[in-house]
Amino acid sequence: MYTVHEVAKLAHTTVKTLHHYHRIGLLIPEQTTEAGYRLYGLKDLERLQQILFYKELDLPLKEIKQLLDCEIDRENTLIQQKKLLEQRIERFKGLIKTINSSIQSAKEGVDADMENMFKGFETEEEWKKALKNQDEHLQQAYGFDLSYQKVDVESMNDSAVEAQSFNEDMICYLREGYPANDPEVFERVQEHLSFLEKMGHPSTAQDFLNQTEFFIVDDFHRNMLEQWQLGYAYFLNKVAANYLRNESDAK
Repeated sequence: MYTVHEVAKLAHTTVKTLHHYHRIGLLIPEQTTEAGYRLYGLKDLERLQQILFYKELDLPLKEIKQLLDCEIDRENTLIQQKKLLEQRIERFKGLIKTINSSIQSAKEGVDADMENMFKGFETEEEWKKALKNQDEHLQQAYGFDLSYQKVDVESMNDSAVEAQSFNEDMICYLREGYPANDPEVFERVQEHLSFLEKMGHPSTAQDFLNQTEFFIVDDFHRNMLEQWQLGYAYFLNKVAANYLRNESDAK
C-alpha cells in the first residue's frame, strides 16, 4: 500500500490533486485508516495512470470518470492510448518544424510564407505513413487494400483541414448541448457535404448517414471518434439521421 505522499511523488502530481480526485469520486483510495490517512493499492495506481493520460488529452474530469467507471480492457486501452500519443508526437514534430521555419524568418527579417504556416504533410510517403493503421484495419477487417492507391498530397491536406474543422465544430455543438436537429448544425453539415462534393467524394445525405453508421459498427473508427469526445460517434449518427429526414421532408 502507498500513502498519498508516496503516490504523489510516484505520479509526479500533488497531494492536493489526489485529495480533489478523492472528493469527486474519481480516485478513491483502497483504504482509509481510522486516523483519516489514505492508502492506495496497485489498482488505484493503474487508475491514476489512466486519469493522468486522459488529462493530457484535455478531457474534463467528469468525462474521465465516465470513461473509467465503465469496464475496460486495460491492455487494449493502453495500446489505443499509445497510438494516440504517437499521433500527438508526429503532430508536435510538424508544429516544431513550422515554428523553426517561423523563427528563421523572424531572424532574417522577412515575412513567413503563409502557405507553409498551415501546411499538412509534404509527401505522399508521409500521408501513407499517417494512414497506415487505418489502411491495415480496413484490409484485415473488410478486405479493402488501399495501400496501392496514389495519394494526392494537396487534396489530402485540404481534406484534412476541412475534416478537422468539421469535427471540431460538431464536437463543440455536442458539448454545448445543441440538439441533433438544430438548424445551425444542419447548416454546418451542408457546408461539409458541399466540400466533399467539390472534392469528388460521395456527399448526399444518405451517404453521410451510411458513413456515420459505419463509424458506429466499426471498432477502429468508433474508438477514434469516442476518444476525441465521449458520445461523439452516436451524436454524429443522430445528426445524420435527422439531416436526411429533414432533406426528405423538404422535397
